[in-house]
Amino acid sequence: MNLADWTKVPTLAGTHARLEPLQMAHIDGLRGALGDGTLSKLWYTQVPSAKTMTAYVQAALQAQAEGKVLPFVVLNDADEVVGTTRYYDLDAEVPRLSIGYTWYGEAAQRTGINTETKLMLLTHAFERLECLSVVFETSWFNVTSRTAIARLGAKQDGVLRNHKRHPDGTPRDTVIFSIIDAEWQGVKRHLQHRLDAHA
Repeated sequence: MNLADWTKVPTLAGTHARLEPLQMAHIDGLRGALGDGTLSKLWYTQVPSAKTMTAYVQAALQAQAEGKVLPFVVLNDADEVVGTTRYYDLDAEVPRLSIGYTWYGEAAQRTGINTETKLMLLTHAFERLECLSVVFETSWFNVTSRTAIARLGAKQDGVLRNHKRHPDGTPRDTVIFSIIDAEWQGVKRHLQHRLDAHA
C-alpha cells in the first residue's frame, strides 16, 4: 500500500462519469448543478445552497489540507459538473474509509452516473488503497439514500441513535452500511451488471 495515495485525490474516469479533485474553480458549476435548489431544501441532508456553496467547497478543501477527506467533483460525459462526493473518515492503518457527502443535480439522477461513480470509488478503495471495509452513512429519514446504498450491495450494520445533528440542529439517527473486502468481487460484478443496463 502506498500511503501517499491517502493524501492525493485521484482522477477516476469512466464512460458516464469522471471524478476530478474538487477545486474552487468548480463552484459555479456546482451552483448550476443545484438547479432550482430543491435538493438543499431537504432538511435531513447536507446539500449546500447556492449561497453557501463557496463556504461548502472551502470547508472541503480545508478538511483535505488537514488530511481528513479526499473530495471530488463529478462530471458527466459532456464534461459538465453534475455533483460532488468524497472519501472521509480516512484510516490508512486499518485501512478503511467512508464514502459520502454525495449529491447530484436532477439531470444526473436515475442515470448511470451514480452507479459508475460508486464503482470507480469502490474499485480505488479496495484495489488501490487495499481497504478492508468501506462505510456509508445516512440519516434515518433519508429513505432515498438508504435505498440507494442498499442497492449498491452494501449491508446495513446498524443505527447509531442521536449520533449527529441534522443541518437544522435536530438530533440525527445515523444508519450505517458497509462493504467488506471479502464481499468486494461480488459487489463489483453487481455494479458492473447494473452499469451495463444503462449502456
